[in-house]
Amino acid sequence: MKSCSASALVLAASLLPLQWTSAQLAPIPGAPTIPAAPGQQAAPRPVARGPVEVNGIAAKVNGSVITKNQVSFMMSPIYAQLATQFPRRGPQFEAQFNEAKTKILQELIDRQIILDEFKQLGASIKPNIIDEEIKRQMRDLYNGSEVKFREELQRSRLTMEGYRKMTREKMVVQAMRANQFADAPPPLPNEVQKEYNEVKLTLRDVTKDVVTFQKIFIPASDADNPVATPETQLTLAEGIAKELSDGKDFAEIAKANSKDAFADKGGLQENVPRIDLSPEFASIIFEAPVGKIIGPLLDPQGFTIAKVIKIDYGPSPPLDKVRDMIEERVRKKKTSAQYDRWIESRRKRAMIDIRI
Repeated sequence: MKSCSASALVLAASLLPLQWTSAQLAPIPGAPTIPAAPGQQAAPRPVARGPVEVNGIAAKVNGSVITKNQVSFMMSPIYAQLATQFPRRGPQFEAQFNEAKTKILQELIDRQIILDEFKQLGASIKPNIIDEEIKRQMRDLYNGSEVKFREELQRSRLTMEGYRKMTREKMVVQAMRANQFADAPPPLPNEVQKEYNEVKLTLRDVTKDVVTFQKIFIPASDADNPVATPETQLTLAEGIAKELSDGKDFAEIAKANSKDAFADKGGLQENVPRIDLSPEFASIIFEAPVGKIIGPLLDPQGFTIAKVIKIDYGPSPPLDKVRDMIEERVRKKKTSAQYDRWIESRRKRAMIDIRI
């Protein structure tokens, strides 16, 4: 095992951004409603029938517990985006949901294995570094909204103290992982520049993103058509999306069918800040190619079809500001096979009991 000092771990942790992925596994009583698939009843995030499990065990690693609430919180944004993207749910929704859940649970298991491996080192993270990381998570996953972030904490039955503990542990783990790359060959200037060019967009300030797009909104119920149901409205939206994909004029279709304030403008919405959009819709639309028909997407009121006209991304930090982090990424790539062998050997030695 390589030796390393606690101060070195703290430094490494301050240089490595955390990649939290995130959908709601555990139903939470009293939570706000989320979109229901057509034919299903809109409800709070699905409430379990019978006794409510306050915080069940997702897995145990060498006797240490990983809770369902931890998994639930990390899955929450993923679930919200998938529910928006796949109004009918279906096999693709299930496949992506289960893949994300498996990945997150494995991440939590590996985190605990590494914490156990290095728990004698006494590494610590300064509180201000943890605060900055939590702010970054709110910015990247919740459009900078502390309100949405705290609502998700409440839905997942996590306290801020509990989330800070999760964040601190993950920062320590990433610093410890970095120690495995300490003997990697020094990154060459061209390798650093190439890596920066590949990832600089992901490092941008997403709260400064702005988008111009066209949108058609089909409500789940139609006051002008009393026999309309969410199912028939979704079918209508799917038909419109197909017409648009086949080349029909978006503005004309919007004027004829959209039921929002922008219908008369052909659905055009110009220079909309990302923070004015829901996190789920923003995640989808800012990843979409310009000109591609998106949707229908599900929201609490109905179905949305959109087409991106222009995206202006927020500013990325210059290379000089993130050079240490970029160099660490290059080292990680060079030693990824070495790390994979190391963590696999630890998995084989660990006592792992998965319960979900």
